[in-house]
Amino acid sequence: MRGAWRVAEVRAAEEALMAQLPDGALMQRAAAGLARRCALVLPRVYGSHAVVLAGAGNNGGDALYAGALLARRGATVSAWLLVPDRVHSGGIAALREAGGTTLDGPPSTVDLVVDGIVGIGARGGLRDRAAAVADALPDLRSPTGERPPVVAVDVPSGVDVDTGDVPGKAVRADVTVTFGCLKPALVVGPAVPLAGQVDLVDIGLAPFLHTEPAVRVPDRDDVAGWWPGAGPSSDKYTRGVVGVATGSARYPGAAVLSVAGALAGPAGLVRYAGGAAPLVTEHHPSVIVSDRAAKAGRVQAWVCGSGLGTDQRAATELRTVLASSVPAVLDADALTLLVDGSMSTALRERDAPLVITPHDREFARLAGHPPGEDRVGAALRVAAWMNAVVLLKGDRTVVATPAGTAWANPTGTPALATGGTGDVLAGLLGSLLAAGLAPERAAVAAAYAHGLAGREAAQRGPVTATDVASALRVVVGSLTRTPDRGQRGRTFSACGPFLP
Repeated sequence: MRGAWRVAEVRAAEEALMAQLPDGALMQRAAAGLARRCALVLPRVYGSHAVVLAGAGNNGGDALYAGALLARRGATVSAWLLVPDRVHSGGIAALREAGGTTLDGPPSTVDLVVDGIVGIGARGGLRDRAAAVADALPDLRSPTGERPPVVAVDVPSGVDVDTGDVPGKAVRADVTVTFGCLKPALVVGPAVPLAGQVDLVDIGLAPFLHTEPAVRVPDRDDVAGWWPGAGPSSDKYTRGVVGVATGSARYPGAAVLSVAGALAGPAGLVRYAGGAAPLVTEHHPSVIVSDRAAKAGRVQAWVCGSGLGTDQRAATELRTVLASSVPAVLDADALTLLVDGSMSTALRERDAPLVITPHDREFARLAGHPPGEDRVGAALRVAAWMNAVVLLKGDRTVVATPAGTAWANPTGTPALATGGTGDVLAGLLGSLLAAGLAPERAAVAAAYAHGLAGREAAQRGPVTATDVASALRVVVGSLTRTPDRGQRGRTFSACGPFLP
């Protein structure tokens, strides 16, 4: 697991660390790590041309000192100063001493661009000249005619560091070199694609981060370690029984897909209850079917809502699920049935864990407003209000708990933006709950594996929900194959926006 900290916590940690270091040492550490990564991006350092976009303040200073280090290795380094009268004096002096020069406009050719316009203290989108510079970057060309790579310093300039929002113009980087710890904008929200590949440079900050991270990011070892497994004495009942109350005569496919997701999970038995029983039996003969949740028999968790409809029969099924004493996942139509408040008594009286899985429009109906610019904050507020774990679906799915913990899933892919994939996710999540995994971990693990399945399916062509369900079995197999859980994932490729 990795954590991302907000600006205030990072600033406090930096101040505590700097108090124990010689003046300027922290910036030199950052600049050395930045220069090292820039050197790896370039095909060769000697003879290459790097342009440093230097704004005011310490972010520009980091970039200028890194430019000086590249210049000492034989690179031609030019600084494009956005605020010449407020440039970091030590950084520009070091660059000039190393043979660097300054520019008044875009260069004719360049091999590398270093984005040091603004750092983590900036607020709002890029202003005037900085915005114009960001707009000009896609038009720059290397001597071979290609677009030069852009390396951002700490975060891409123009993003909201604490929320991951992009309120205006911003730089799109190929690599972001961030210092000390991850920041929320690198793991959640529309800022994530602008960061490219994120390289975390250790500058000694970790011992001074005394608060819990604002956002946690799971890795493969986390998910593999949490995943429930069968033992020599296991049987289909001890592995967990999941009830699936989804689908209807109008939407039978939702039942088939949610059951497919449940079957890919660790539960030993799936019981389906609903109007699509014949089709479910046809596609999944191992499933025990009934026409209503009340007739399904004993289960350890429920999945309810996908394709259920919103008529009186659907409402009765939801009430049955809410009245049960086992964990429940509410998705799609089940969330719509909550909006008018008719289920409020059933929700208040419920003691068992609840997980809801809205996309943005469903979230807006529940909360009365869309998630907005701060997706993590919005999900946390609804989690506390409903006393439920919230899995807010999106390219970087957010999992929020009533206790105030938030996670950002690193495996999301636009390939999952197709009908029915959420049904598969809900089924998988229910299976994890039935197998005994705590709701927070079940939601995080389900989102992680589901994202990997979307990526796996996308390698074969255009993605459907059926493809995701099929790929999910492959992904779960890869997560659970190695007997020694402590060794799982050490050779697995990075799936998130940052290096493992």
